[in-house]
Amino acid sequence: MIKLAKKSDSFILAELAVQIWCNHTIDELERDFYETLSDTKSVFFIKFLDNVPIGFAQCALRTDYVEGTNSSPVGYLEGIFIKESYRKKGYAKELLLTCEKWAKGMGCIEFASDCEINNLESFNFHLAMGFIETNRIICFTKKI
Repeated sequence: MIKLAKKSDSFILAELAVQIWCNHTIDELERDFYETLSDTKSVFFIKFLDNVPIGFAQCALRTDYVEGTNSSPVGYLEGIFIKESYRKKGYAKELLLTCEKWAKGMGCIEFASDCEINNLESFNFHLAMGFIETNRIICFTKKI
């Protein structure tokens, strides 16, 4: 079962998300997700098996320029995660299709995403799901 997350699900989401965004704490993520769940332009979906949360996807509407797109708003996959022991069973695809359906219902005709340049698992997932690579960049910063 896939469930549209509510504010009361922010801790469940944080427990899952800390496994991919490990430079954050569960408390930080829970606060961020609680706030994000108030935004009508962003949603989380949680995948449950036997009432156990095994993964989630976050998607949003982006109205700023999105690489490789020509419309606005664009549905955007902000994050997707399935616990390791449940991978390769189609659950991430289910979550992605749910996000795409939500974005289409919000008026989007394009859907986009990104991944870190060295994250080959994510890169391969995106290609397998029908995404087309549009650009590669390396970002820089320095203190002034």
